[in-house]
Amino acid sequence: MCYNNFINISKKPQGSICMKKIKVGIAGATGMVGQQFVRLLENHPWFEVVCLAASERSAGKEYGVAVAGRWKLDTPIPDYVKHLLVKDAQVDLMDIAQEVDIIFCALDMDKESIRNLEVKYAECGVAVISNNSAHRWTQDIPMLIPEVNPEHTCLIDIQRKKRGWKTGLIAVKPNCSIQSYTIVLTALKKFQPTEIHVTSLQAVSGAGQSLATWPEMVDNLIPFIAGEEEKSEQEPRKIWGTIENEGAVIADSPAISATCVRVPISNGHMADVSVNFEKSPTKDGFIKAINSYVNPIDRFDLPTSPDQLIHYQSEDNRPQAAVDRDIDGGMAVSLGRIRKLPEGSRYQWRFISLAQNTVRGAAGGAILMAELLVAQGYIKPSV
Repeated sequence: MCYNNFINISKKPQGSICMKKIKVGIAGATGMVGQQFVRLLENHPWFEVVCLAASERSAGKEYGVAVAGRWKLDTPIPDYVKHLLVKDAQVDLMDIAQEVDIIFCALDMDKESIRNLEVKYAECGVAVISNNSAHRWTQDIPMLIPEVNPEHTCLIDIQRKKRGWKTGLIAVKPNCSIQSYTIVLTALKKFQPTEIHVTSLQAVSGAGQSLATWPEMVDNLIPFIAGEEEKSEQEPRKIWGTIENEGAVIADSPAISATCVRVPISNGHMADVSVNFEKSPTKDGFIKAINSYVNPIDRFDLPTSPDQLIHYQSEDNRPQAAVDRDIDGGMAVSLGRIRKLPEGSRYQWRFISLAQNTVRGAAGGAILMAELLVAQGYIKPSV
């Protein structure tokens, strides 16, 4: 088992941890998740965006020009990035590594290319915070939902020792589809979940699209999303696993089965979750466990942390994507329709949960992860 200084960090006011801003870059800045990074990092109290990178198609262009006609967010392109020249994330790697302390990676490339590129940045001393799936199953790389498994950041000690890195690191976030129900089930862990079925209803932004750019989705459902069901079933087991001397050990349970459906909404992944527990709660006990969940990173007062992690909605018609996805800036999880199922049913309990997939599930979750690593001392501003 490895240990880090997580338990020794005391809560600090926002901005006091880094008197000097940490320089960050965004690789994949022209895509939908990259655009969310650009939006969320504007005026960040700890981080300063100094570099934007993408593929060779956008390299050499001002950012405002590179995303002209491709900007997918409701808010306008922030002024602070409009005139930044976009670099080639691969060709200009050495130059980028000299500029930044952190690179947020949201590149759309094949897994092997991303895996190799992220290692090269880390070898250059850069902290790689990845939205990609390429390193999610690498044994010495943490896959983090900060409020669920913050202790897994001690994997960075293992990877640095094994790979000879001093300031470089790689940490990844999990798939956007698991954010809502994994957090809820973690709050219910004292009841020992044993078996889970999830039907995940996923917005078009999860595919990097909008309803305007994907007209085939209007008035339509697609009952299959390649690779999503495997991620939904397997990734929570690494997050709920343990850390041993060589790296992450995958949890044996609970068993998860998943069905993933693309639905015609812009943002917000909703999960219909059925679950069995070793110690089945009462409804009051279920709700009390949710409302009393102690967020293990609250004491850090991280800038991107939601004021309240899980919002229980008692109305029968909640949560709703259009109403609830942007609570606490899109970083909170909404929960509702908690139902005890009839005797003889395959499962004991059922609920609906919702998370903003491009914020909580992607860019915002990655920024929160970087903030946690700063608070723990793994990332520091360059001299």
